[in-house]
Amino acid sequence: MAALRSVTRLVAPSRSALRSSFATRSYATVTEKSSYDTSASRPPIPASKTTTVEEPVPSKDAKIKTFQIYRWNPDEPTSKPRMQSYTLDLNKTGPMMLDALIRIKNEVDPTLTFRRSCREGICGSCAMNIDGVNTLACLCRIPTDTAKESRIYPLPHTYVVKDLVPDLTQFYKQYKSIKPFLQRDTKSPDGKEFRQSPADRKKLDGLYECILCACCSTSCPSYWWNSDEYLGPAILLQSYRWLADSRDERKAERKEALDNSMSLYRCHTILNCSRTCPKGLNPAKAIAEIKKELAF
Repeated sequence: MAALRSVTRLVAPSRSALRSSFATRSYATVTEKSSYDTSASRPPIPASKTTTVEEPVPSKDAKIKTFQIYRWNPDEPTSKPRMQSYTLDLNKTGPMMLDALIRIKNEVDPTLTFRRSCREGICGSCAMNIDGVNTLACLCRIPTDTAKESRIYPLPHTYVVKDLVPDLTQFYKQYKSIKPFLQRDTKSPDGKEFRQSPADRKKLDGLYECILCACCSTSCPSYWWNSDEYLGPAILLQSYRWLADSRDERKAERKEALDNSMSLYRCHTILNCSRTCPKGLNPAKAIAEIKKELAF
């Protein structure tokens, strides 16, 4: 797995409107476990940049596990990203990675920064790269092998706000661009809700459950290199959710917006998105369905 590094990214003038506010932030470049291994070109963070914070008072029968966590503070712009090592007693820690992070913040190091909210795999706030896989910290169990350390990074190839917090401004701009709401001119016959048959409703299964955690998009090499123009797996899955909805009357406009060389067709069916989705969804299938609709 590749390391993370801090860079100043050069942005082309035509793209500055979307990316100029990110240009000087730390940039996460973790490589997902896939056929696209770029670790050779990104050296790991030196051991000299790693510090250790231990369990406050370990008990006699403690199960001590080490967590290596990515740290970067925007208030110290001259300091490079580093890995910080924390040790916890698993007997005193909940079963999930988010439990470990919360305990580190509450009891060991209050400066550690990460997002979290529901703790039930619904909000998508705690998406991060854990042991080389993009997932939700609240759904990821802590490996019980204490001999092996766990490594936690922010989502790969995202600008970092601080520590484990990625900047998803561009991601949400892209989501807004697809107009993710029902569009129609025809009013309901009885003035109530727009109805659909059970068969039409079933077509939305596997689409509406997306929580926009960005795990799939940030695991996609095509999105890494073209995120300013390629919409990425999560947004394309959301696009198909409205194309598949029998109640929507703007299908022609939605298809026209996707029918270009970048928004959709940068997908090369690598399938990282479907492998990493913490909700078990299949963005690659949704993208294939959009391509079929545009072709036929």
